[in-house]
Amino acid sequence: MDTIASLFSFITWPVSWVIVQFHKLYGAIFGPDTGWAWGLSIVSLVVLIRICLIPLFVKQIKSTRNMQLLQPKMKAIQERYKSDKQRQSEEMMKLYKETGTNPLSSCLPIIAQSPFFFALYHVLSAIASNKKIGVIDQSLLDSARQAHIFGAPLAAKFMDSAEKVDALGASLTDVRIVTAVMIVMMSASQFFTQRQLMTKNVDLTVKTPYMQQQKMLMYIFPLIFAVMGINFPVGVLVYWLTTNVWTMGQQMYVINQNPTPGSKAQEQYLGRVLKSVTAHGEVRGRTRRNTVKRIVAKGPDRNDIERKFVVGLAKMGLAPQEDGTVAKSDTAVAEAEGGAAQRRQQPKRQTKAQRQTGAVHQGGKDDDPGEPVSKTSLKKSTAQDDKSKPAGKTASGSSRQAKSGQRKGPQRPKHPSKK
Repeated sequence: MDTIASLFSFITWPVSWVIVQFHKLYGAIFGPDTGWAWGLSIVSLVVLIRICLIPLFVKQIKSTRNMQLLQPKMKAIQERYKSDKQRQSEEMMKLYKETGTNPLSSCLPIIAQSPFFFALYHVLSAIASNKKIGVIDQSLLDSARQAHIFGAPLAAKFMDSAEKVDALGASLTDVRIVTAVMIVMMSASQFFTQRQLMTKNVDLTVKTPYMQQQKMLMYIFPLIFAVMGINFPVGVLVYWLTTNVWTMGQQMYVINQNPTPGSKAQEQYLGRVLKSVTAHGEVRGRTRRNTVKRIVAKGPDRNDIERKFVVGLAKMGLAPQEDGTVAKSDTAVAEAEGGAAQRRQQPKRQTKAQRQTGAVHQGGKDDDPGEPVSKTSLKKSTAQDDKSKPAGKTASGSSRQAKSGQRKGPQRPKHPSKK
């Protein structure tokens, strides 16, 4: 870890300078040698870095969403060019270019903040070794070595020896308890962030290998951070825990305000929009109007959640407009009620065996001689035929009627005495 951190020594000066500036601010409030002053300086460094990385985070969200939507097409390309890897790669790159998707964009925030992470590690390692680094002179170095966070020195690690911890003015038990709690919190925040993404902001109607990969990362990343965390100084644990909490809150905001189409988060979001329209009679907020605008622009390509939202508006006599607003519409109510009635009246499709069974039962009921109405009508029609037709034709007509009254299929032979 020290070798990797030394590669980013060029950025230790600006990182140390930012920490010192924040330390001056918090030192005037809490005291220059306290853990609050130095700990909040590291937290403020994280917040400053993450604010600067917001544009990259937006690109990450768009890239992740585009990758989710492209998974069915990517799978089709892999199956089509299974034996030609070169053609498969060319088609993949062509698909990325046409859709404007960059697979590496999902890693941009982590890659961008890695130099600051290793630079901070390098600064804290120098403080633990009692070496001046960047803009941190001897007086600031002594102040940082005296700073303790819940009894653990800023530069102490879980794996440090008792002698090294004693040199920093703390006990090994306090250091290990504090670092263990912070490692667990760091891993738990990482797991919850990934789980929130998988359970709420993924279109569950599309099953792709990408979802399986994300599910594996949900369990692998926390384990990696837990193993690596025992070699991190307390100050670095503060840095990483803060950035995980920031990521979790930032992702929660994005999921609530701009969910993935077809996901559980979109169903909850459109439900809130529908309640707001019911209460106020209009779409409030630019973000919600943009959402309605996108739904209108999709037309027949809407998913089931978006269709349910449009039907909910129609039941209130409202129709979504192209500008994201809603307007009263009598035809919307009629279409909604008519569509619902049509869905209710549509007969259920029967199997072939059910149709044949129904036909047999219907034929048996019509030909049942036990029905008094059918018997009477048969007698009357026979009597009229006898009167109107000649005697020669009566037998043939009667035989045809007898044949027409017979059931289909093989007949049981009569007894010899009745012939």
